[in-house]
Amino acid sequence: MRALVTGGSGTIGSAIARALGAAGHYVYVHAHNNLRSADNVVAAIAAAGGGSEIVRFDVTDPASANEALTGILAPGPVQILVNNAGIHDDAVMPGMQYDQWKRVIDVTLNGFFNVTQPLLLPMIRTRWGRIINISSVSAVMGNQGQTNYAGAKAGLHGAARSLSLELASRGITVNTVVPGIIESPATDNAFDRPAIERLVPAKRAGRPEEVADLVLFLASERAGYITGQAIGINGGMI
Repeated sequence: MRALVTGGSGTIGSAIARALGAAGHYVYVHAHNNLRSADNVVAAIAAAGGGSEIVRFDVTDPASANEALTGILAPGPVQILVNNAGIHDDAVMPGMQYDQWKRVIDVTLNGFFNVTQPLLLPMIRTRWGRIINISSVSAVMGNQGQTNYAGAKAGLHGAARSLSLELASRGITVNTVVPGIIESPATDNAFDRPAIERLVPAKRAGRPEEVADLVLFLASERAGYITGQAIGINGGMI
């Protein structure tokens, strides 16, 4: 089966892409700027015996996304989509600039539409599909300095829930995975061990592979009766 992972060059995205590749799916690893990392992901999937390639476009640009997705769809439908692309540009709202607000909203929410909508009709014709969106615990709990990021991710929850209702009768599930603190260079810089132990009941950061395992299950045949859900993976934070 053919899968697309947006933001596939990042820490969580690359773990998801590798897991899907190991499960036998052909994986399109999306990247915009971080092509070296995406190339490493594709090489890792190939080394494990899987099939993969890079697809490059800006998720905030409808024309660029549509052109790239038209190429991907030429051989057939994409039946597993992981909307993982996202950015944060933190500032308390009294000091936040409009561009900070707009860019974060554009990548998460407009990017969700620009990537998902063109894939839907080909997916519907197969009467089988899995759409999995990667959110954040910030969308549920809020976080100081992240009104843009939390707002964008919370909007993704509502969009995914509504889409799940539209597609449930077509054999297509739509779910949202909601990670907490996950090991990555960014979180390593933001949270020391005492902070993690204070914030997370499990007393540790999650591993990207744990998020990938959850996504892999939701992308499987066994998860066909799970749809419209926002599933936390956060060590008990909420």
